[in-house]
Amino acid sequence: MPVIELQTEIKAFKNIVFDLSRSIDLHKISTKQTNEQAIAVKTSGLIEMNESVTW
Repeated sequence: MPVIELQTEIKAFKNIVFDLSRSIDLHKISTKQTNEQAIAVKTSGLIEMNESVTW
């Protein structure tokens, strides 16, 4: 079976990258052209363990 491996080098502190990866607000900005919206549970800020967001 084929395997695809992707590596992305990011020159930033790990904690900043981690927080950006769980940012609901950043996700909304990145999908602005599709009008995606968080509509239930956690709808902004940083999503935490055991929390969810409905898009």
